[in-house]
Amino acid sequence: MTATRTDSRETHADRGGLAGLWQFRLDFYACLTTRRDELFELAAAVLCTDGPVRTLVDLALAPEHRRGHGALYDGLNHGRIEIGRLRRAMTTLPLPRAADGRIVLAADVSPWLRPDATSPDRSFCHTYGRSEKTTHQMISGWPYSIVAALETGRTSWTALVDAIRLEAGADVAAVAAGQLRDVVVRLVEAGQHTETDRDILIVVDAGYDVPRLAFLLGDLPVEVLGRMRRWSSPAEVRTLRPPSGAAPGVAHGYDRVVQYGGGGARCRARRRRRAARRRPPSR
Repeated sequence: MTATRTDSRETHADRGGLAGLWQFRLDFYACLTTRRDELFELAAAVLCTDGPVRTLVDLALAPEHRRGHGALYDGLNHGRIEIGRLRRAMTTLPLPRAADGRIVLAADVSPWLRPDATSPDRSFCHTYGRSEKTTHQMISGWPYSIVAALETGRTSWTALVDAIRLEAGADVAAVAAGQLRDVVVRLVEAGQHTETDRDILIVVDAGYDVPRLAFLLGDLPVEVLGRMRRWSSPAEVRTLRPPSGAAPGVAHGYDRVVQYGGGGARCRARRRRRAARRRPPSR
């Protein structure tokens, strides 16, 4: 009888998970305002295809994509998604929590590297260990500010809650603060966090200005935890002054995003001049 009760509980849990998945599929379909049938099947093909998606032709041949090859391109060119509604639907999903039931959100910048693309709005993305393990590289692509919910334990799985593409010259801390504010407000509106719950913990890396984030989010039920660099101190304030005529900002890990194709030679020349000034005089 014990085995029967356990199986019954597992069956109810599976049914609850399937019901939540079915509701999210309905909410996602409602977010598609134009060419919704094609976009819905295209999303299903991306999720169900084995391995990374390299060409659109492969998606057109997936069993989940029941329409023709021309409908795929028509959906990509003319389809529309109501982003605000999709963001609200994402916050209604069950979120992983810490062992004490607390919501833990992590914010970071993840680049989508496209060195061979011809899009004019690409930015320099900081990468590490792409060709060699100790090499830092700046590769053109699209940086995205991502917010994900974390869980307790040794796992690489996270629940993506929100993503915003960073434009050239964007203030990373300001964008992250606005993004986190919107996510927390949506979580409260969806009933994921109440007044009796512990404050939401926000975890960021050393590339963020933690005191500034804490100040900008001071009116929300959140706590900000960030890793500090070895050379930084609580009293130190870093400023950014781009070279004259160059695109504003620098890549992720600092304060802003640099636009691809502008001011690279000037930045290198300025770094050489600074290194020469720091070099001790020869005796």
